Amino acid sequence: MGYQVEKSDAEWREQLSKAEYDVLRKAGTERAFVGKLTDTETVGVYRCKACSTELFRSETKFHSGCGWPSFYQPITDTIEYVEDTSFGMKRVEVRCAACGSHLGHVFPDGYGTPTGDRYCINSLSLTLEPADGSGPVAG
Repeated sequence: MGYQVEKSDAEWREQLSKAEYDVLRKAGTERAFVGKLTDTETVGVYRCKACSTELFRSETKFHSGCGWPSFYQPITDTIEYVEDTSFGMKRVEVRCAACGSHLGHVFPDGYGTPTGDRYCINSLSLTLEPADGSGPVAG
């Protein structure tokens, strides 16, 4: 599939840290409860770490207790959904629709949220742009 933002593997490796590359380009997962953005309540916009596309707004973030930042709804048309059958499970992977980077997974267990969904997103795949203009916070 062609994406709006396309780079060579070498360009992605140069732009991203080793851990970010593993998550965003190789569909890895960071350890639970270690991401800088997991528990933040800062108001702002969450962007794709690879291409800066706006993905989520802080008002859709909630504390799910899963160990990764959780959202109940992405910004319209910013997410690509892919069936993931790795590790003997059937899940729905979510990727940035602009660059194809792996973000995490979406689960239908966001009880008490307006959508019933829980977008479980790797902190390393995001950058938070605070509404107060204080400068971006990398996950």
